Amino acid sequence: MEYNKAPITVRQLNLYVKSLLENDPKLNYCLVSGEVTNFKSHYSSGHLYFSLSDGVAAIKCVMFKGYASRCAVTLKDGMKIVAGGRVSIYEKDGGYQLYVETVDEDGVGDKLLKLKLLKEKLAAEGMFDADSKRPIPAMPKRIAVITSGSGAALQDILNVLSRRYPLCEVVLCNASVQGELAAKELINALDRVYNLSEKIDTIIIGRGGGSKEDLDAFNDEELARKIYASPIPVISAVGHEIDVSVCDMVADLRAPTPSAAAELAVPNVEDLIFTIDEQKNKCGFILKRLTEFAEMRLKAVASQPIMRMPNRFIDERIIEVDKFNEKIASAVCQRWEKASLSFSAAATKIEALSPMKTMARGYAFAEASGKPLISVNAVENGDTVKLRLIDGNISCTVTHKEN
Repeated sequence: MEYNKAPITVRQLNLYVKSLLENDPKLNYCLVSGEVTNFKSHYSSGHLYFSLSDGVAAIKCVMFKGYASRCAVTLKDGMKIVAGGRVSIYEKDGGYQLYVETVDEDGVGDKLLKLKLLKEKLAAEGMFDADSKRPIPAMPKRIAVITSGSGAALQDILNVLSRRYPLCEVVLCNASVQGELAAKELINALDRVYNLSEKIDTIIIGRGGGSKEDLDAFNDEELARKIYASPIPVISAVGHEIDVSVCDMVADLRAPTPSAAAELAVPNVEDLIFTIDEQKNKCGFILKRLTEFAEMRLKAVASQPIMRMPNRFIDERIIEVDKFNEKIASAVCQRWEKASLSFSAAATKIEALSPMKTMARGYAFAEASGKPLISVNAVENGDTVKLRLIDGNISCTVTHKEN
């Protein structure tokens, strides 16, 4: 095989490959079907950037403003389209891509439809409801982090935790975060953490940013159900702010990035120190005020005459007691005299009304059959009538009645 022994620049290599691609008649204009992913349309230039994926492979695409303005299809993630254009290489980064000129809609992407149906299913079961979310512990002693042990996400989490709350211990459960085995490894990692549920206060599960395909593991139904059933509060930290994964929706709290998850999981130790100092100063101020108030009251009490001359105070109280006793004795005597006069007057009235007094003036009290006799009609001739006089009783027999 012949080859050029003289080295060439990277740009020369890219230009050579570009010429090969652009001179291939099959690639000068070809139709490619796939699902739109990572769609971006916010550039001021008006160019559209996206990828086409068939579930196994993907290719980057660009549609320049001139073609985009004539495109009748409104592109969005999850659409299945047939894109027509040329294949070439972008020499600055050496990546080959499809320069799209035409677009025809080919239906909704199977993956997006499947995800949509899964979200509707879990929502109907109440797995996204706000009242099922648990609060995250304010000051955890131990946090389990489920992510790739070699990823940047782990370092971001550790850096934030060590800076904000170094008192917290971190337990790493290594698992793949993308690929066919990622969902299963994440589930196994959760099982390992659940076995330590009494020792773990909070779980952070997630990864750094990536394409839609990279996040497939976090849209797995079995993983979502495992997170929902967690005995420990879970923070989902799938680092892709634009899209919300199923794991984000079932977790107790969603964080846009792993770093944000770490900030949400722990307090800032500097804030705690500030709060403690503030409370300490407040307690010191209150204690000082209480002490000053107590001292003021003590001085006021000590300045009272009773404290300076207690014997004089006792003598004055003795005099007051003696005067009070005199008043009591005088009041008792007055009440006694008044009561005696009242009693004498009542006795005189009673004596004046006494039947014995009346009988002493020549009157008698008549009884018949043991009852007072007050009418001649109460007796008949021959009945016995008893007369009670002042000095004795007389029994009489009725011989004559006169009305």
